[in-house]
Amino acid sequence: MNLKNKRIGVLMGGWSSEREISLVSGRKAAESLRKQGFKVTEIDVGRNLASVLKKEKIEIAFMALHGVPGEDGTVQGLLEILGIPYTGSGVMASAISMNKIITKVVLQENGIKVPKDYQLKTQDSKLKVEDVIEVLGLPPYIVKTINGGSSVGVEIVKNPDDLESTFNRIKEKYQDVFIEEFIKGREITVGILSDEVLPVAELITKNEFFDYQAKYTSGITEEIIPAKLPEKIYKKAQSFAIRSHQAIGCKGFSRIDMMVKNDDIWVLEVNSIPGLTDMSILPMEAKHIGISYAEVIYRMLESAIY
Repeated sequence: MNLKNKRIGVLMGGWSSEREISLVSGRKAAESLRKQGFKVTEIDVGRNLASVLKKEKIEIAFMALHGVPGEDGTVQGLLEILGIPYTGSGVMASAISMNKIITKVVLQENGIKVPKDYQLKTQDSKLKVEDVIEVLGLPPYIVKTINGGSSVGVEIVKNPDDLESTFNRIKEKYQDVFIEEFIKGREITVGILSDEVLPVAELITKNEFFDYQAKYTSGITEEIIPAKLPEKIYKKAQSFAIRSHQAIGCKGFSRIDMMVKNDDIWVLEVNSIPGLTDMSILPMEAKHIGISYAEVIYRMLESAIY
């Protein structure tokens, strides 16, 4: 198939908390595709997306839409109905990877270690700190949104007396929240491109963990590629990455975030649409093995066809 003859819509923006990051990813990807000779239309996704896609006669959708509705399978479902091929993971894998709880269940079933967590039994239940301690032990804990991205709605709690107020505050804003054991170790991440594993990157941040500020503020985080890990741990991290990608059912590309402590590795989450600028982690990992940014974007485009 001659992709140069296809009208490509780069889907970005949307209305999630990751909107601004998505716009940066989308514009950079669109710029690269244009330089490679493709017919590109940038689309800031709104609730009229179906009519926009028809009006612009889009034949392939390049997904640069972080968060809801781009990473949870919603837009993928619409594209399936419209018969428009799209890059990356399908409806099911997108929905699973966006939900941290379901992701953990799937990974555990496939023999991949994940942090322990505590969830309220019902939405109306009141948090009891003693129940959390019984399941997770003493703090620190990390309170997370179930469906959030870019570490939005994520906080560390060190004092049990602060847990209930922190949990309720995040729950009030984001609704679906859970508590996870906080593993203090070395944060690493591994990209998958063309369904093949990339080098391991270690993220060394001045912040307490790789939060929103650490991800998107220059000078706060140093990316070391390849990560300076013992060979056995390095290979285990790459193995966990490709196994996680496959277990969730991701297609084409993804990025798997992990924590290393001593000789153990925990998978924290699976990102079906990672950052797509030339300075984002996955493209930087690819660059280390000689794959240019343009080639990364082209390979992602190819995932829409195969």
